[in-house]
Amino acid sequence: MSRFVDRVVVHASAGDGGNGCSSVHREKFKPLGGPDGGNGGRGGNVVLVVDTSVHTLLDFHHHPHAKAERGKQGMGGHRNGAQGNDLVLKVPDGTVVLDPEGRLLVDLVGEGSQFIAALGGRGGLGNAQLASKARRAPGFALLGEAGVTRDVVLELKSVADVGLVGFPSAGKSSLVSVLSAAKPKIADYPFTTLVPNLGVVTTGETVFTIADVPGLIPGASAGRGLGLEFLRHLERCAVLAHVVDCATLEPGRDPLSDVDALEAELAAYRPALSGDASLGDLADRPRIVVLNKADVPEAAELAEMVTPEFAARGWPVFTISTATHQGLRQLTFAMATAVRAYRLAHPPAAPTRPVLRPVAVDDAGFTVVHDPDPENEGGFIVKGTRPERWVQQTQFDNDEAVGYLGDRLARLGVEDTLVKMGARPGSPVTIGGMTFDWEPSTPAGIAMTRTERGTDIRIDADERIGAAERKVAHRVRRGLDVEGMS
Repeated sequence: MSRFVDRVVVHASAGDGGNGCSSVHREKFKPLGGPDGGNGGRGGNVVLVVDTSVHTLLDFHHHPHAKAERGKQGMGGHRNGAQGNDLVLKVPDGTVVLDPEGRLLVDLVGEGSQFIAALGGRGGLGNAQLASKARRAPGFALLGEAGVTRDVVLELKSVADVGLVGFPSAGKSSLVSVLSAAKPKIADYPFTTLVPNLGVVTTGETVFTIADVPGLIPGASAGRGLGLEFLRHLERCAVLAHVVDCATLEPGRDPLSDVDALEAELAAYRPALSGDASLGDLADRPRIVVLNKADVPEAAELAEMVTPEFAARGWPVFTISTATHQGLRQLTFAMATAVRAYRLAHPPAAPTRPVLRPVAVDDAGFTVVHDPDPENEGGFIVKGTRPERWVQQTQFDNDEAVGYLGDRLARLGVEDTLVKMGARPGSPVTIGGMTFDWEPSTPAGIAMTRTERGTDIRIDADERIGAAERKVAHRVRRGLDVEGMS
């Protein structure tokens, strides 16, 4: 027996990027052929895609872990590693993606809509890509970047034009079965419907969908009954139809009190939609009142008595019987008219244009803050996408790779910022979860950390060069051989 699941937590893990290759071209009579290591392949993404043939999140309930393929490692001969295949997860139309804190990430509506839940890691560069004029034959390559791992919450909100609202056993499932080809479960006991049922109704040239939501009771918006779990399936409905049981024998119940009680629950529930903010709260949707079970004489009399009361509220009222099909034709055309009016008032939104937000000219791409950890007293933390990624891609068992990392951080301005903030040689610096004992590597950094007069490495170097030049000039004037001078 299949189950209906409309809320799951998916543990998405993208693929790691492949490592770059450190290789030197070898060929007969060419002992120094140069670096030829290829790049690693990109890791696969975890992608959510809307598929209208999927109607439940049941598969994710049984298999909540999703991991994409990692990228392949680069090889010699300038051969790049293959990219990891994306893991495509099919979700129903109307799936809302949230983070674990409940913040909305995306609202997936429409066939083919997709969202990258976890981004694959970049592949590491091979030593052929790292070669430069200053480093002609790098003896190292970069490691692949780890793929993103995070949890996402998937919630299903049915995409229907008309939502049927009512107490348990009001006849909502019966109405869906006679208006459409859907065959929901029907029985003479409360809470027969445990999952939303959707049906397609054709009236003239108008085709619309109708949703039967599990029965609501007073307190549903606060968690009583099944209402809290399924009220969200009404959020996308253009029209709400109150299905009232006019033949109920329960004490204290009548059509007016039933509708008032459910209206209070609809007003207390606050939908959270990203796709169409103009929908507003459920209390603002158009209403249709359906007085059901008119085939019972007492119910027909009661329906006739309360019809003026509902009409005074400005709501269309229809007295029907799902058993004898009384009034169904008029009800169907009224629903179609309301749906057409809604569609005219809310045309499909045009595709949004991408917004380009260039990085500010003075944005360094990183920040440096003081480390609050007492174990790293006097330390600093460097935060930024690029520095953290560079640390992650470095082979720390390779001195040349560590030196390359130091050069990149210095060019980015990390070293200068540390000096300005008071860093001293040996200060603990944390980047991307790794802590180093900082030592300045550039002449400027070394000079800025010295305070004694006459100890600037640049001045010392200039003095040595000047002394050597004066010595050469003196020997030339005396006619001595300059080539043999040490």
